[in-house]
Amino acid sequence: MMDKFMVWLDEKFSTPMAKLAEQRHLRAVRDGIVATLPIIIVGSFFLILAYPPVPKDSAVALWAAENIVKILLPYRLTMYIMSLYASWGIGYSLSKSYNLDGVSGGNLAVVAFLMTIIPQVADEIGWALPMANLGGSGMFVAIVTSIFAVEIMRLLSKTKFKITMPEQVPSSVARSFEALTPTAVVVILMTIISVVLEFDWHGFIAKVMAPLISTSDTIFGVLFPVILITLFWSAGIHGVSVVGSVARPVWTVLLDANTAAAAEGAKVLPHIAPEPFYQWFIWLGGSGATIGLVLLLAFVSKSKYSKTLGRTALAPGLFNINEPLIFGAPIVLNPILIIPFVLAPLVNAVVSYVVMSLELVARPYILAPWTLPGPIGAYLATGGDWKAIVLNLVCIVLSVIIYYPFFKMYDNKQLELEQIEKAV
Repeated sequence: MMDKFMVWLDEKFSTPMAKLAEQRHLRAVRDGIVATLPIIIVGSFFLILAYPPVPKDSAVALWAAENIVKILLPYRLTMYIMSLYASWGIGYSLSKSYNLDGVSGGNLAVVAFLMTIIPQVADEIGWALPMANLGGSGMFVAIVTSIFAVEIMRLLSKTKFKITMPEQVPSSVARSFEALTPTAVVVILMTIISVVLEFDWHGFIAKVMAPLISTSDTIFGVLFPVILITLFWSAGIHGVSVVGSVARPVWTVLLDANTAAAAEGAKVLPHIAPEPFYQWFIWLGGSGATIGLVLLLAFVSKSKYSKTLGRTALAPGLFNINEPLIFGAPIVLNPILIIPFVLAPLVNAVVSYVVMSLELVARPYILAPWTLPGPIGAYLATGGDWKAIVLNLVCIVLSVIIYYPFFKMYDNKQLELEQIEKAV
């Protein structure tokens, strides 16, 4: 029965979905958003500096309160306008996939995105560009307009409707002139849509995406990607790469809403399930919450192979790298280990979601580097809540408990094989 399920999973589900994830537009969205992660990580840490996890009457907290505007400035110019950076990355990646000039595609994508935001007149400074829609809330608009701009560029390039310079002209200059026609078309079209017709890109797409975003922050919206990711990995396909292509824009919107609320000093953040929630309270040791299996293999196993594998995978596992375990055990297509591989993160997700729903642990709003050890990452992701460390450790214990009976079956099987080899 399990063998038939694994064949179905590989042939009818995992392979088609993996191909879908490599579709050029989804890949461009994934690459563009992933490229912003260093900016998001660095920018989000300034929120911790602005609201340090120390007593409010301490010298550090008082200093931060007095200088909060200056402290938050790097955040405002990095993570707070993440969609602006993402639009360039999406445009660059999509252009390269069509063998077009990546820099021109990135620039054109930024122009198209910015033209969805109408400048306002401020009495003291003149024209000002509202920044709110440049952040996570504008991510879906950035995706749509970036793809739109590059497709216009591709269409015009395909029809040869462009300015072509002689071969003697330097390539960088020639590319600039070639971009004149698509730039003019994109600017004119965006002006007609945004200014003449007064189409509200952000309001319209926010209404369209609202059900998806609200659903993603429910317990069912959390469990669904967890199941998909573990099933993909069970078939040997990088689950986060596949699911993340679709889910990461939504997770980014949730994260942006939480960081914005934290920057305003909110005590309870609006969302539970941005990406750090998965990283520090579900994927402990990597997808499948394999930290439990790593600990059992390293310290409890009796077979030589299991112990060697566990000790080899222990150091990477502590830093959330579990490919040595997934392909070394292996977990891929392994009917014994697939069950806890799917079950452990589901249990962690339910427990963590309930705990944060009851406001017993702070909700995450910092995108800490994913290679940090779990308790440290959980502490930083929640802005310095010590109870997040406790929840992280509880989830690790739960993972060990869930993996234990299946680990015993696996270890006994390895021990049997080793004894047979010795007898031979």
